[in-house]
Amino acid sequence: MKLRKLENKDAPLMLEWMHDTSVVEYMQANFAEKTLEDCQRFIARSLEDQENLHLAIANDADEYMGTVSLKAISPERSAAEFAITVRKCAMGQGYSRFAIREILRIGKEEYGLRHIYWYVNRANERAVRFYDKNGCRRAAFAEIRPLLDEPREDDPALLWYLA
Repeated sequence: MKLRKLENKDAPLMLEWMHDTSVVEYMQANFAEKTLEDCQRFIARSLEDQENLHLAIANDADEYMGTVSLKAISPERSAAEFAITVRKCAMGQGYSRFAIREILRIGKEEYGLRHIYWYVNRANERAVRFYDKNGCRRAAFAEIRPLLDEPREDDPALLWYLA
């Protein structure tokens, strides 16, 4: 397993998870409308993006298994938002566990971040179990609010984490 820059060859497998309702069911974006061209544009933009870090999670044969990200990286707040998604075939195989540990390390060691936060829909029991099982710390929204790049209100449907 490894993290690497996204590559154009990842686009078809990225689109695979985007069109898998069991993967995107609790996500806020409408991934069903995404196209291969959308994935290719996202990958191209990710290579030049200074505010976000999007990396491919790849297996030992360099096959794309998912994407892990630090979004809205803010040196001023020393904070970023974490995000991850993996293909259905990668679930339960250790890819998410590896990727979260590695991206948190990168955020803290290479970007000097003190706060990495994220949220999950409370109804997404699989994700909640994963984060809790892997020692991720739940946080109150009041603790997260000062770290956000855009003002938002608390949403009782969301569960917040902070690393």
